[in-house]
Amino acid sequence: MKRTKKDRQQQLLETINDTPFITDEELSDKFQVSIQTIRLDRLELSIPELRERIRSVAQASLEDEIKALPPEEIIGDIIDLELDHSAISIFEVKKEHVFRRNQIARGHHLFAQANSLAVAVINDELALTAKADIRFTRQVMEGERVVSKARVANVNGLNGRTLVSVSSYVGNELVFSGDFEMYRSNQPLDKG
Repeated sequence: MKRTKKDRQQQLLETINDTPFITDEELSDKFQVSIQTIRLDRLELSIPELRERIRSVAQASLEDEIKALPPEEIIGDIIDLELDHSAISIFEVKKEHVFRRNQIARGHHLFAQANSLAVAVINDELALTAKADIRFTRQVMEGERVVSKARVANVNGLNGRTLVSVSSYVGNELVFSGDFEMYRSNQPLDKG
């Protein structure tokens, strides 16, 4: 039995309220209608596109929490943050982030997402990357969404630095990982 437009729109509104980071493509599959229909429904219901929903949720809940850098300097959209514990960001790979000849994301964008997340998770006014050990495990293509998860492994690790591990995924597939040794202003600077 096919849903009426009114029923579909009501269910669409409920679904987006429950899972604000769901894509139009996922909604299209869920409701078995075209992506264009989903976009028209969102427009009629005044529901912004995914990127704007992510940005508004992130800014509303996180703007005052991030201490080490201004939110506009973060690469990707932070959607969850617990200072000195963990953080999550989402980065949409667009045309300007890829090589023209093969549509593969430039590595510095993936690194920048992970590095800025490692800085943002630090509960200090000043946090700098002292050292990074990174691994790219698969190419990321234009149109893919990269979800990075940072975990503070040790607040007073080696040399009194904070150690942050970051893993980045496309879907469930690991595409990048890195261990970041972070200097913070309340830790002594090495003189050697």
